[in-house]
Amino acid sequence: VQLQASGGGLVQPGGSLRLSCTASGSIYLINVMAWYRQAPGKERERVARLTARSETYADSVQGRFTIAKDSAKNTWSLQMDNLKPEDTAVYYCNADRVVTGTPTDLREGNYWGQGTQVTVSS
Repeated sequence: VQLQASGGGLVQPGGSLRLSCTASGSIYLINVMAWYRQAPGKERERVARLTARSETYADSVQGRFTIAKDSAKNTWSLQMDNLKPEDTAVYYCNADRVVTGTPTDLREGNYWGQGTQVTVSS
C-alpha cells in the first residue's frame, strides 16, 4: 500500500489550499482516513480524522478545515480555509485499519504518505 499526497504550497494568510491523498495497492477497505502535520521543532499532531461514522478535528483547525472522502476510490482531501501562519507545517496523510490480503487471510495495517509542505506567509 502506498499513499501519495499532493496540493501543498505557499499561500497568504486568509487564503485556502486543498490537499489530496490517494492510496494505491490491493486494498479492500480503508477504515480511517486522516491528516497530520508537523511544524519545525514540534511533535506531529493529528489535524483531522474521518471514519464512516464521524469526522473529528483538532481544536486549532475546527471550523476552518474540512476532511472529506472524494469520489475517486481510496482518495480523500483536506480543504483548508482561512489559513494562518501557525498552520505552516509539513502535512501527512495517514490511512489506518487498512484491510488488505486475500479473503482467507485479511490483514489490517497503518500507512503514511510522504508529506507535503504548507507555508502560510505574507
